[in-house]
Amino acid sequence: MSAKPAEAAAGAAPPKSKKTLIIIVVAVLVLALGGVGAVLFLNKQRAAADPDAEHAAPVAEAAQAGPPVYLPLDSMVVNLADPGGERVAQIGITFELSDAKASDKVKQYLPTIRSSVLLLVSQRTSAELLVREGKEKLATDILRESLRPFGGGHDEEEDADVDKKDAKAMARAAKRKQRLMASMPIQNVLFSSFIVQ
Repeated sequence: MSAKPAEAAAGAAPPKSKKTLIIIVVAVLVLALGGVGAVLFLNKQRAAADPDAEHAAPVAEAAQAGPPVYLPLDSMVVNLADPGGERVAQIGITFELSDAKASDKVKQYLPTIRSSVLLLVSQRTSAELLVREGKEKLATDILRESLRPFGGGHDEEEDADVDKKDAKAMARAAKRKQRLMASMPIQNVLFSSFIVQ
């Protein structure tokens, strides 16, 4: 008879451990679903607080849709603004475009763009162009001027209008600028050659 109570106790133990296991699994699932729900709720709250945020993801996806497309321009030789006018720069520029269709758009405005680039470079001195910061500033200025025919050309003066103490206003302005840049045919300015003599 003593064997029967031990067998009964052994038979009762497995159902109790199965119930415990099921309860633990259900509790973990409930916690996981609660965590996912909380993340979704917080993201929805952030999107409601910042209306520009919902457009940021499609812009980033559009910017990386395919391989880059490049449009090289003919090399330019420009007199620099050094005293005496004896210094020149020979610059090769290549535009990084948003897609293959943008090439035709940009080609329509090449005379205007080349003129703007020549004017920009002719205002620089050799000392400015011989340092990396000067070349980077020139590339930024060329990009701004090259985007003017397409409705771009975001000025630093427009940035000054944004209240620097208002972080939300600055973030919104940066997102608007990013969306505008993503819609422009020219995405970047690259130098293929740069000689100052």
